[in-house]
Amino acid sequence: MEIRVLRYFLTVVREENITKAAEVLHITQPTLSRQIAQMEEEMGVRLFDRGTRKIALTNEGMLLRRRAEEILELVDKTEKELAEHDETITGTVSIGCGDLAAVRRLPDLFRSFQERYPAVTFGLYTAAADHIRDRMDRGLTDIGMLLEPINLEKYEYIRLANQEQWVAVMHPDSPLAKLDRITPEDLRGQPLILPYRTNFQSELAHWLGVEYEKLNVRFTANLPSVSSIMAHNKLAYGLLIQGSISFWDKNKITYRPLWPELTATTVLAWKRKQPFGLAAEKFIEFLKETLPEK
Repeated sequence: MEIRVLRYFLTVVREENITKAAEVLHITQPTLSRQIAQMEEEMGVRLFDRGTRKIALTNEGMLLRRRAEEILELVDKTEKELAEHDETITGTVSIGCGDLAAVRRLPDLFRSFQERYPAVTFGLYTAAADHIRDRMDRGLTDIGMLLEPINLEKYEYIRLANQEQWVAVMHPDSPLAKLDRITPEDLRGQPLILPYRTNFQSELAHWLGVEYEKLNVRFTANLPSVSSIMAHNKLAYGLLIQGSISFWDKNKITYRPLWPELTATTVLAWKRKQPFGLAAEKFIEFLKETLPEK
């Protein structure tokens, strides 16, 4: 399967019409139709349901679209990395991070690094830690800012000094907002939103102790923003990292620290023995020079 044909396929997906896609690609409609038909024949599946006005993807087509987007993202990234020259470092360093207080460390790191290498740019990708780690494993993300606990066996990393504080998130008018801090007993019987990650649930289970078996869990969520929206609408109390709600409107959402205090650490990690582009290599060297290991 050629990269060129994958680009043809994604253009058809985007335009939902063979004729329009051919115009965008500056090729004839019969040529494009033949390329798509050959792709379907080679793979032995039908990729499109062809309607009268527009075409839609089959289940197999949706899978190919997802994989094709990943493949082309990696191809484009590799081409840029191969074009980099040591004399003038250029390129993009891809960084994955969650909604964490430690993200506030990044602007100073970026600013200092770009003083040395002004032609380097950064691509920021926000997602949950497991998703970022998956992108790192596939070579789509160079460096991940990951909240512990997380399996770091395959990675080199620098543990940051920042302590991420666990809090209970709620509407300002919620009953628990009258308290200065939240204990496990305070959460007894209350509707809760727990993090989706099992590692986080284990940390919270340890903190909750005997109260864990009595929890009234209404939701699990992988993104803090979704949990905060549920909490704002008084559907449940969210247990989150404080840094994830730093920029929310304090009139719409508030939080109280968990007590006994529950904290977590953050790491900047990259895949061990992974070939990086020159810009990413230089940034990793810069991180090792700049950040003391904890």
